[in-house]
Amino acid sequence: MSQPIYEIPVTPPQRPQSIDNPDADPATAVLPEAPLPWYLQDPADSPPTEPVVFKSIYDQPTDTVPVYPTHAEPARTVADIEIIPDSARPDLTRSALDPSSSEVLRPRAEGPVGTSRPRRTQRFEDVVEADQDILNALQEVLDLDGSDLHVTVGAPPNIRVNGSLRPLDNTNRWMREKVQSALYSLLTPAQREEFERELELDFAYTTSGARFRVNYYQQRNSIGGAFRLIPREIKQLKDLGVPESVGRFAAMARGLVLVTGPTGSGKSTTLAALVDQVNRTRADHIVTVEDPIEFLHRHQKSLVNQREVGGDTHSFAAALKHVLRQDPDVILIGELRDLETISVALTAAETGHLVFATLHTQSAAQTIDRIIDVYPPHQQSQVRSQLAATLQGVVCQTLVKRVDGGRVVATEVLFATSAIANLIREGKTYQISSAMQAGREQGMHSLDQHLADLVNSGLISRRSAEEKAQDPASLAQLIRRVELDPSGGVSAGKSTGDTDFGDAYSPGAY
Repeated sequence: MSQPIYEIPVTPPQRPQSIDNPDADPATAVLPEAPLPWYLQDPADSPPTEPVVFKSIYDQPTDTVPVYPTHAEPARTVADIEIIPDSARPDLTRSALDPSSSEVLRPRAEGPVGTSRPRRTQRFEDVVEADQDILNALQEVLDLDGSDLHVTVGAPPNIRVNGSLRPLDNTNRWMREKVQSALYSLLTPAQREEFERELELDFAYTTSGARFRVNYYQQRNSIGGAFRLIPREIKQLKDLGVPESVGRFAAMARGLVLVTGPTGSGKSTTLAALVDQVNRTRADHIVTVEDPIEFLHRHQKSLVNQREVGGDTHSFAAALKHVLRQDPDVILIGELRDLETISVALTAAETGHLVFATLHTQSAAQTIDRIIDVYPPHQQSQVRSQLAATLQGVVCQTLVKRVDGGRVVATEVLFATSAIANLIREGKTYQISSAMQAGREQGMHSLDQHLADLVNSGLISRRSAEEKAQDPASLAQLIRRVELDPSGGVSAGKSTGDTDFGDAYSPGAY
């Protein structure tokens, strides 16, 4: 018989009902001497001698109980019921188990032996003790079809709806103690330790019916939190309102595709739709590196492995250093943050992989300049040539308020034609905007062209378009005259001109 990994002192004649050892595997439990319930017995496809939880062996009436490890599935606590912590609601999960298991099953401890648990992604057991007020506020985001929740000292929680912030109804200001207790209730001990050390924390939080990307920060010596709702359902590109030509990137065999835009512009949503299209249409191996994981992709026609910085890997650079040894066809990089990450992305694209990534830039030309400027001057000429050879395209996007409420995406799309590649190689990125406007037949267009199209179709107002335009004078030339209806809204009236953008847009919304 193997040696016990630890001994637990007990006071005879009582029998312990559970074990609370932070160093033990989270599925550990000390069982009473009654027979194991059916859901704790071995599944049919497992060796009959391998139980799924730790077992207490009372082989002698002493003052200690030896505990022998046998087998534990790291992310599941039962054999015949598959529990996916990131998507299983806590109440449904627990109600699915026999009530007699309540004294047997205990929540997972942080850092189980022999496993690597993503520290930045909350699991179903982490919401059990969450502050009810913060859970109610997150539920309000769903009820109001909002996008963000902001929690800070001296104000009630604020929800962003259709781009504008509004305080939570019938809620008093949250003071320092309330904010800290509410936000800390969502953290594991390891996450709390990391936040108090770094004063910043990014993680994903799953609660009943929703998943949020969360950032905690320190401001005026107090904690604040920003929650971004991640839709459960991954929308298809046709439902987002992006140009049809964007779908061509998902069919490419190799190269670098960048989705860019300011914070909150829907980059992650568009990127998830591109990966989903690959997943549904190609038999490939997709590897993602994200911080944190946002959209959850199921294996469909492709095999999808999602790695989270902070839990599955130590950094973007560490993950990308080894990703080429994992036989990937498609690689998604959550963000090109530094020179090392950009270098690996270019190398991966250069060696025959399709690489998707994001940047916080406002235009296609600025995106190219940003990548080149990361390198020291003596390397920039070489990088221009490398980027010209590997870049497949850029989708730069922003969200604009609709006249009827909600928001619609406006995009700038660049395809790396031979003419565009020459401009990149020669350092003439200032000419890229003109080349895009002239490249309508190749599926390209500038942001101002798309804004003008949205105004002409009556989806957005001219004022909203001017707020987002890169060149207001150019936008004015593109917008055709329309008639105003009596209520002052934009109608599909007669126009004095017609503009063919060489593409079709759907009235989707974010």
